[in-house]
Amino acid sequence: MIVLVDHHLEGYIILLQGALANGGWLDLLSIRFVLLEEVGLAVDSSDRVVWRFAQQSQMILLTANRKMKGRDSLEQTIREENAPTSFPVVTIGRVDRLSNREYREQCAARLVEIIMYPETCVGVGRVFIP
Repeated sequence: MIVLVDHHLEGYIILLQGALANGGWLDLLSIRFVLLEEVGLAVDSSDRVVWRFAQQSQMILLTANRKMKGRDSLEQTIREENAPTSFPVVTIGRVDRLSNREYREQCAARLVEIIMYPETCVGVGRVFIP
């Protein structure tokens, strides 16, 4: 599974990857985290463009963005374009708490659950973790 990391999480993704590695999940599951720039998207791309790219590429979008400001906001995009076959947007509820080991491990465990059983989240729009 490829996880597209929103630019708001670039500095935090290493912590989450560490929690996944410490739990042995990176040895068991094929999880690859990619940044917007790695897939050719500009950091200032609209939420709608990022969401559409993730859907077309069958990627889970990992974000900390929960705002609904404007026509191209992530929440508005999900409301307008989400379909029963859409991959979920996984939103870390408290990104500021990722420095806390216990919270980080809870986020990692929930992400693993979503990746292992994607059928439980396809079409739901957004999943908040932990």
